[in-house]
Amino acid sequence: MFHYQAVQWLFIFYTYCFLGWCFESAYVSLKSKKWINRGFMRGPFLPLYGSGATMMLVVSMPFADNIVLTYLAGCVGATALEYVTGVTMEALFKVRYWDYSKKPFNFQGQICLGSTLAWGFFTVLMTRVLHYPIDRFVCWIPARPLYYITAFLTVYIVIDFTLSFKAALDLRDILVKLQKAREEMERMQRRLDVLIAFNTEEKEQKKLERELSLAELSEGIRQRFAGLKESIRLKPSAYGDAVREEIAELRGRFSSYPDSQDNYRGMLDFYKRDMIRNNPMMVSGRFREALDELKNIANGKKN
Repeated sequence: MFHYQAVQWLFIFYTYCFLGWCFESAYVSLKSKKWINRGFMRGPFLPLYGSGATMMLVVSMPFADNIVLTYLAGCVGATALEYVTGVTMEALFKVRYWDYSKKPFNFQGQICLGSTLAWGFFTVLMTRVLHYPIDRFVCWIPARPLYYITAFLTVYIVIDFTLSFKAALDLRDILVKLQKAREEMERMQRRLDVLIAFNTEEKEQKKLERELSLAELSEGIRQRFAGLKESIRLKPSAYGDAVREEIAELRGRFSSYPDSQDNYRGMLDFYKRDMIRNNPMMVSGRFREALDELKNIANGKKN
């Protein structure tokens, strides 16, 4: 049984945040074959791991003498924490920072059977093996130094988390604006195709082949406006006042949307770019195309 004061619990939480960052960054970096500073925050801390480890210690305490119940408590507690955290973050930021959609027996892509079983194993491993040296280390640090160290870490982590949270909210807003621009331009393109009697079957076939980038959508719309302008010049009688007014209205709406990567690149400061780069598994349902485009921008790729 582990008994700690509040400041010791907080220091243990920070310790596992750091160890979780070390593990996650090393794993993802090896998998990606390049260094990735993994996590939601910019500094070397992953709060999900700290919360998970602290929760594992707490839920396993009543079952300290029963390894089976310790395992089951870890499975249930950690999975519940992972699900609630994932759903909350997706609701706030419109993206999923981890995704189990391709794993068997997953639920909403937030949790899966494999991770649940692994959480139970980690709970047993941590409570029976890994935590003992950390326990000795925490109890070895005198009260006053521990207080100052924990206070410093608290200030640093609160600042980092606040900046990261704001960056994630700003990234969400950019994602929404980019997706809105894409959807509006796709509607304009379809309406312009109707106005110039574009071959609908051929258009749909092209759309199925590949999703167009925002720049490609913009260029396609410009070509359609140019074609309409030329058609009106050659056959002015074929276009009534209502059609011309609609074309003018569509042109005005088109000009109000930023249409190049440079417009959105300027919105991504180093914090937002790093947040995208550090979470290569980040996915989004409704905003998938917009997120893919932002990933290309953050990684310096041209469409």
